[in-house]
Amino acid sequence: MTRTPRTIELPDVVVTGVGAVTALGTGAQTLHRRWLAGEDGIAGGLARASDFDPEAGMTAKEVRRSDRYTQLAVAAAEEALAMAGWGADPPYDPFRVATMLGTGIGGIGTLESQFDVLRDSGPRRLSALGVPMMMPNAAAATIAMRRSFHGPALGTVSACAAGANAIGTALRMLQYGEVDAAVAGGSEAAITPYSTAAFGGMGTLSALGISRPFDARRDGFVLGEGAGVLVLERKADALRRGATVLAELRGYASTVDGYHLTAPDPSGAPAAAAMSLALADAGLQPADVSYVNAHGTSTPLNDQAEAGAIRTALGPHAGSVPISSTKSAVGHLLGAAGSVEAVATVLALHEGVAGATLGYEEVDPLIGEDLDVIAGSPRDLPAGERVALSNSFGFGGHNAVLCLSSEG
Repeated sequence: MTRTPRTIELPDVVVTGVGAVTALGTGAQTLHRRWLAGEDGIAGGLARASDFDPEAGMTAKEVRRSDRYTQLAVAAAEEALAMAGWGADPPYDPFRVATMLGTGIGGIGTLESQFDVLRDSGPRRLSALGVPMMMPNAAAATIAMRRSFHGPALGTVSACAAGANAIGTALRMLQYGEVDAAVAGGSEAAITPYSTAAFGGMGTLSALGISRPFDARRDGFVLGEGAGVLVLERKADALRRGATVLAELRGYASTVDGYHLTAPDPSGAPAAAAMSLALADAGLQPADVSYVNAHGTSTPLNDQAEAGAIRTALGPHAGSVPISSTKSAVGHLLGAAGSVEAVATVLALHEGVAGATLGYEEVDPLIGEDLDVIAGSPRDLPAGERVALSNSFGFGGHNAVLCLSSEG
């Protein structure tokens, strides 16, 4: 693995706002507070965003014209923008603001419901808005439309790495001067009859309806829904306008296993490369890492491969880095997983405390006990500069890793 050294100095990029909707409730701080309290949002084997009310931030007409995954994205984006101190008019030229929203599946709820209409009532009864509601780029387009942003607006689609890829792509746009700010993240609303049955048919869902990443008893993931969004700006610009900096987005890397459409490379080597390259992109070393927010799906194959990837990437330092999985509290949000976990990582760094991996009680001999998986209660992170890696790995072998830091 090699990396070409940078030939230009790139500007620092910071996070000035975060927003989230998950099974733990609406709001990024709600996610952070309830996860630290050891609560989880899983009920009946699913992690629904049951408390979410789309009409709290959208008109009834807007709700009718959008899929649930878009509604979740809008709520998370509006929270993040409010936290960043953006008013009705952006503090930047609208043509210089990017909107990047990842998703694994997009408007599958609309697709399923409209197919029912087609089968039961015929094509004349179909909604004229079916296509724009189910498009994977609809969330990005809707946020840009509501806010009158005119910069690049893309829907990244890379399975469970999509949200992290959206954030990483936005980072590059900022670093290379294409835009001045970005609204970036991911959204998913795939708790639908077909999606749930299809994942169940693959044998990927937990038969017990329990998410316990890295635990010896894990038997699959719990399907979740929600959204996570970050507001990104160049540090100098954010400080100039008096914004509060929550964290710095230091590095990003993406690789692909090139191994199997659904199973991870058991060696974990391509995932480890993404971690190493993200650190190199940030100009950091394994010894600088204070925390890893793991992909940690609670599936036997993923957790074992990721444990190997962490050992390979962090080397002798691996055993001294606390690790936890947000999925133990909110389930697996597919294309939104990486963005929600990025929000959780930003708040962990900013507040100096990371949540535990809920349900982690029994060591898996195939994983080993040398890794420091946070169990039982939250873990205080060290004072001073804190550095974290947020891992996102998806079907298709997609690996995306974000490197974030914050001053404690």
